[in-house]
Amino acid sequence: MNKDLAPTRRRTGRPSKQDMEPGQDAKTMLLQAAGAEFVESGYEHTTSNRIAHRAGFAPQTFYRWYKDKLEVFIQVFEAWTDAELEQLDALLTEQTGSRQIAEAFVANYRGFALFKRSLQQLAATTPEVRQARAACRLKQIQQVKRWNPALQNDELIAALLVAVEQLCQSLAEGEFEDMGLTGDAAYQQLSDLIDRLRPPVSAA
Repeated sequence: MNKDLAPTRRRTGRPSKQDMEPGQDAKTMLLQAAGAEFVESGYEHTTSNRIAHRAGFAPQTFYRWYKDKLEVFIQVFEAWTDAELEQLDALLTEQTGSRQIAEAFVANYRGFALFKRSLQQLAATTPEVRQARAACRLKQIQQVKRWNPALQNDELIAALLVAVEQLCQSLAEGEFEDMGLTGDAAYQQLSDLIDRLRPPVSAA
């Protein structure tokens, strides 16, 4: 997730013109505040009042821009997915090694663990989140096909992406350390999956 959706300090009162970045509007500020709240507290413990307060607005301002907490959660997730793809684009352009990319993935997952858990729980019970997750996965698949023209099978790409996500989750949550293992083999497996998704480094 990009810095715009990272945790921000709490503010009181309405934001002044000096507080607002150029081109920033109330809806964007609420989206950023929601992202920070979901990351820090998870979906269940976040309220529309807390989001509005964090953005520096009165509680009712939230409902001028978003129908409910679920709608803003989905928009945060969509923005997060786009930011992840942009970050990976930059890493591939710089020809970063697959092990470094793997470590960056795990670190990113660790930083947004509560958000990811909320996403998993909501996807199990909420059709709107399930649909949004599928749409974001399809977007990832199309991006992989642009990165690597030799890899065009949607089913295979989807399977690789799910495997990447599962390994990232296990590494980020310390599952291997809990078993007294280093996780080195898991990082190697994750690096190998990334190698399958990306174009050859020499051609990147």
